Amino acid sequence: MTLVANQPLKIPPSKVIKTVQVGAGFDVADNYIVLHMHAGDLVVTADIPLADEVIDKEGYALNPRGEFYTKENIKQRLSMRNFMDELRGSGVDTGGPGAFSQSNRKEFSDQLDRFLTKRSR
Repeated sequence: MTLVANQPLKIPPSKVIKTVQVGAGFDVADNYIVLHMHAGDLVVTADIPLADEVIDKEGYALNPRGEFYTKENIKQRLSMRNFMDELRGSGVDTGGPGAFSQSNRKEFSDQLDRFLTKRSR
Protein backbone atom coordinates (compact mmCIF):
# COMPACT_ATOMS: atom_id res chain seq x y z
CA MET A 1 0.00 0.00 0.00
CA THR A 2 1.27 3.43 -0.91
CA LEU A 3 -0.09 6.59 0.70
CA VAL A 4 0.43 9.74 -1.37
CA ALA A 5 0.16 13.23 0.13
CA ASN A 6 1.69 16.67 -0.15
CA GLN A 7 2.66 16.65 3.52
CA PRO A 8 4.48 14.16 5.72
CA LEU A 9 2.36 11.27 6.96
CA LYS A 10 3.04 9.28 10.11
CA ILE A 11 2.53 5.57 9.67
CA PRO A 12 3.39 2.62 11.87
CA PRO A 13 6.50 0.67 10.89
CA SER A 14 5.50 -1.74 8.14
CA LYS A 15 7.00 -3.73 5.28
CA VAL A 16 3.84 -3.28 3.19
CA ILE A 17 2.98 0.40 3.76
CA LYS A 18 5.00 3.24 2.31
CA THR A 19 4.45 6.94 1.90
CA VAL A 20 5.26 9.28 -0.94
CA GLN A 21 5.37 13.01 -0.29
CA VAL A 22 4.75 15.08 -3.41
CA GLY A 23 5.11 18.82 -3.82
CA ALA A 24 2.33 21.24 -3.03
CA GLY A 25 0.01 22.33 -5.78
CA PHE A 26 -3.25 21.62 -7.52
CA ASP A 27 -3.64 17.90 -8.39
CA VAL A 28 0.03 17.10 -7.76
CA ALA A 29 -0.83 14.04 -5.67
CA ASP A 30 -3.54 12.96 -8.11
CA ASN A 31 -1.16 13.26 -11.04
CA TYR A 32 1.46 11.21 -9.19
CA ILE A 33 -1.08 8.48 -8.45
CA VAL A 34 -2.28 8.27 -12.06
CA LEU A 35 1.27 8.30 -13.43
CA HIS A 36 2.46 5.51 -11.12
CA MET A 37 -0.59 3.24 -11.02
CA HIS A 38 -1.04 0.14 -13.15
CA ALA A 39 -4.11 -1.54 -14.60
CA GLY A 40 -5.75 -3.55 -11.82
CA ASP A 41 -4.51 -1.32 -9.00
CA LEU A 42 -6.98 -0.17 -6.36
CA VAL A 43 -7.09 3.54 -5.51
CA VAL A 44 -9.09 4.67 -2.49
CA THR A 45 -10.33 8.19 -3.08
CA ALA A 46 -13.33 10.46 -2.69
CA ASP A 47 -11.96 12.62 -5.53
CA ILE A 48 -14.25 11.93 -8.49
CA PRO A 49 -11.98 13.36 -11.22
CA LEU A 50 -9.14 11.18 -9.88
CA ALA A 51 -11.46 8.15 -9.83
CA ASP A 52 -12.36 8.86 -13.47
CA GLU A 53 -8.69 8.84 -14.47
CA VAL A 54 -8.07 5.64 -12.49
CA ILE A 55 -10.92 3.90 -14.27
CA ASP A 56 -9.66 5.17 -17.65
CA LYS A 57 -6.35 3.43 -16.85
CA GLU A 58 -8.20 0.17 -16.05
CA GLY A 59 -7.81 0.57 -12.29
CA TYR A 60 -10.37 0.27 -9.53
CA ALA A 61 -11.59 3.26 -7.52
CA LEU A 62 -13.25 2.84 -4.13
CA ASN A 63 -14.47 5.76 -2.09
CA PRO A 64 -14.07 5.84 1.71
CA ARG A 65 -17.80 5.26 2.13
CA GLY A 66 -17.55 1.89 0.41
CA GLU A 67 -18.85 2.69 -3.08
CA PHE A 68 -16.92 1.54 -6.12
CA TYR A 69 -16.78 3.97 -8.98
CA THR A 70 -17.25 2.06 -12.24
CA LYS A 71 -17.28 2.66 -15.97
CA GLU A 72 -21.07 2.57 -15.66
CA ASN A 73 -21.39 5.27 -12.95
CA ILE A 74 -18.31 7.50 -13.08
CA LYS A 75 -19.41 9.85 -15.87
CA GLN A 76 -22.70 10.56 -14.09
CA ARG A 77 -20.85 11.17 -10.81
CA LEU A 78 -18.40 13.47 -12.60
CA SER A 79 -21.21 15.45 -14.25
CA MET A 80 -23.00 15.88 -10.93
CA ARG A 81 -19.75 16.88 -9.21
CA ASN A 82 -19.06 19.51 -11.89
CA PHE A 83 -22.64 20.83 -11.68
CA MET A 84 -22.42 21.15 -7.89
CA ASP A 85 -19.04 22.86 -8.25
CA GLU A 86 -20.60 25.42 -10.61
CA LEU A 87 -23.42 26.05 -8.14
CA ARG A 88 -20.93 26.59 -5.30
CA GLY A 89 -18.90 28.88 -7.57
CA SER A 90 -21.98 31.01 -8.14
CA GLY A 91 -22.60 31.33 -4.40
CA VAL A 92 -25.26 28.66 -3.89
CA ASP A 93 -24.83 26.76 -0.64
CA THR A 94 -25.06 23.13 -1.70
CA GLY A 95 -24.21 21.62 1.66
CA GLY A 96 -21.99 18.62 1.36
CA PRO A 97 -21.86 14.94 2.06
CA GLY A 98 -23.35 13.67 5.28
CA ALA A 99 -21.18 12.93 8.25
CA PHE A 100 -18.99 9.85 7.94
CA SER A 101 -20.76 7.14 9.92
CA GLN A 102 -20.02 3.76 11.41
CA SER A 103 -22.11 2.18 8.64
CA ASN A 104 -19.89 3.96 6.05
CA ARG A 105 -16.84 2.49 7.76
CA LYS A 106 -18.39 -0.99 7.72
CA GLU A 107 -19.42 -0.71 4.06
CA PHE A 108 -15.88 0.36 3.12
CA SER A 109 -14.39 -2.49 5.13
CA ASP A 110 -16.77 -5.03 3.57
CA GLN A 111 -16.12 -3.81 0.01
CA LEU A 112 -12.35 -3.82 0.55
CA ASP A 113 -12.49 -7.32 2.02
CA ARG A 114 -14.54 -8.60 -0.95
CA PHE A 115 -12.18 -6.95 -3.42
CA LEU A 116 -9.05 -8.37 -1.80
CA THR A 117 -10.58 -11.82 -1.44
CA LYS A 118 -11.55 -11.89 -5.11
CA ARG A 119 -8.11 -10.67 -6.20
CA SER A 120 -6.24 -13.27 -4.10
CA ARG A 121 -7.87 -16.21 -5.92
